[in-house]
Amino acid sequence: MTTKELWYKYKETNDMESKKELIEKYVPLVKVVAGRMFNFYGSKIEYDDLVGFGVLGLIDSIERFDLHKNIKFETYAQIRIKGAIIDNIRKLDWIPRSLRKKSKDVQKAIFELENKLGYNPSNEQISEYLHISLKEVENMLSDITTFNVVSLEDFLNENGEYFFEVKEDDKDTPERVYEKDEIKKILVDTIDALPEKEKLIISLYYYEELTYKEIGHILKLSESRISQIHSRVLIKIKNCLIKSGINSNDLR
Repeated sequence: MTTKELWYKYKETNDMESKKELIEKYVPLVKVVAGRMFNFYGSKIEYDDLVGFGVLGLIDSIERFDLHKNIKFETYAQIRIKGAIIDNIRKLDWIPRSLRKKSKDVQKAIFELENKLGYNPSNEQISEYLHISLKEVENMLSDITTFNVVSLEDFLNENGEYFFEVKEDDKDTPERVYEKDEIKKILVDTIDALPEKEKLIISLYYYEELTYKEIGHILKLSESRISQIHSRVLIKIKNCLIKSGINSNDLR
């Protein structure tokens, strides 16, 4: 039986055997997504756990997928697989309280310095504001990158989005559509306004799906430096959302 025939048999008759075959067919897709995310979260969680979370997203994708919509299943499924992984990572609550505090302190410092100075503050200015050494600021930015990715992606995922890919839903109210459009506009405007190096890092990480090591090799920078820059960009995006009043309470 072809994949197309499997899909139609499952959707038209709710045949569980066909559903099982579809799950088995698309498990490699879960492993690809989990593998990419393991490059980032690997020090905090086992690869098999990421795959397990991703399979939940795959099953949800198969159940919800509409054969009559003009979208490839693989594209649709990747969004839900990644969303399921992020959601389950959040539920594990493995991020230490001290790391959450560091993230809030740095985010607040950047937010207040931006308002005062009118531009994105340097690490030196952040260190002066927080009364800590430059090295401590750099270490904090490296340490909180994972938290910022989970925090921001979780926020966008809870609002029915995948990072940098804001989708519309048939059930959205006009207010919800407007909010999604605003989020997308802020993301696009913020990224467009980034310095070229920061913009390139975001592009290589999220679109080309390269690791910090690979990006560092291209830009001749250390992995820790790439991590610091990435963290600052995520904080910048979060602060832009807060300034716009878009679900700021959900940015944790």
